[in-house]
Amino acid sequence: MITDIRGHALSGATDQSLVHYEKAAHQLSLLSGDPVSTVNAAIAESPDFVMAHALRAWLYLLSSEAGAVPVAREALDKSWELPATAREKAHLAAIELLANGRWADASRVIEDVALEYPRDLLAIQIGHQLDFFRGDSRLLRDRIARALPAWSEKVPGYHAILGMRAFGLEEMGDYAQAEKFGRRGVELEKRDAWAQHAVAHVLEMQCRQKEGIAWMEQNADGWSRDNFFAVHNWWHLALYYLELGDTGKVFALYDKNIYANGSKIALEMVDASAMLWRLFLRGVDVGDRWQPLADAWEPIADAGNYAFNDAHAVMAFVGAGRKNAIRRVFEAQEKAVRGTGDNVMFTRDVGHPVAKALVAFGERRYADAVNLLRPVRNIANRFGGSHAQRDLIDLTLIEAALRSEQQALAQALIAERDAMRHESPLTQLFVRRAAGLAKAA
Repeated sequence: MITDIRGHALSGATDQSLVHYEKAAHQLSLLSGDPVSTVNAAIAESPDFVMAHALRAWLYLLSSEAGAVPVAREALDKSWELPATAREKAHLAAIELLANGRWADASRVIEDVALEYPRDLLAIQIGHQLDFFRGDSRLLRDRIARALPAWSEKVPGYHAILGMRAFGLEEMGDYAQAEKFGRRGVELEKRDAWAQHAVAHVLEMQCRQKEGIAWMEQNADGWSRDNFFAVHNWWHLALYYLELGDTGKVFALYDKNIYANGSKIALEMVDASAMLWRLFLRGVDVGDRWQPLADAWEPIADAGNYAFNDAHAVMAFVGAGRKNAIRRVFEAQEKAVRGTGDNVMFTRDVGHPVAKALVAFGERRYADAVNLLRPVRNIANRFGGSHAQRDLIDLTLIEAALRSEQQALAQALIAERDAMRHESPLTQLFVRRAAGLAKAA
């Protein structure tokens, strides 16, 4: 039987379809090119190629788009009756679970695949992304640690393992080790956008803004050219400039790189919403930028499939004054919590109260925003994202506490932030505002 580049049997593959499959898998490891078109070429060449169908399904499901589920089900329908190995059947079982909204169960099944086949890079990558979408920081780190002994620079794709290891370490607060692994991953493969991104997270969490700018800009061609993760990495670069108070540079990056073409890709709209909301919290006039972003969110306002996306849609709708769209999100969330699958918990515990708090903040009901966010901030990982992304919840809470003149709470929240992010210019701005609030009292 034909095997992949790391020795795993591939049912239904041919020499020609294998070329397309390996290219698609490599593109995924770099987050570059168009792996969907590439894997489609593999399927066209070999319609019975089980792992090609599986890869296609995974590519769609990892988009977090509601419209991805029918494509995944189509892939399953074409694959279940085909001859397949135990490893391949486990991939299909995990795909079916995720298509049914069972994120944690899908994660467990693909975890077992990687335990049995620690060089199955696709299984490791899928598991890593599921950990990210579920906010499971420990497994982000440990899933890769388990596989690491089976890898070395002699194994193709090692750079991707290092990048994932780096991100998991960063999310668990081991910044020194994370930076080491991430920088080595980029040394081995300068186009590895995930390894680049892992180090960007380290530099963000450690308030090393100028180093972060240098890190991103010196390899911008490597991580941005023909890369479908580029928007998120441009977002990270803009975060550094925002911390330094250079809103002109932030707007330049937003208009040229973050939301230049009115993207309707959920993951890119999330970044656009998050950046505009941070500017909004600072009282910066963003002009008419909310309107095209809200237009892009409108068609999926009632998707209700992933609470993290819902919250970012609400940011755009608040900014654009779209009350009807907000109502549609809330109705979809209320329906979601009566449904099945893990998004019930994502929405009930975090997504819905965050969305309500964002609306309250936009309506200047700052005390209500505080009351909604305080119970959520310590469990916000339950609806996914990274520490850097979820920091928006803390920023909104601090701003709401300041604006509602809750002096003791505002000072306490800012003291927390100062203890962790003392070198942050934004933190020091908060400290000064809290001192002013105390004097006014």
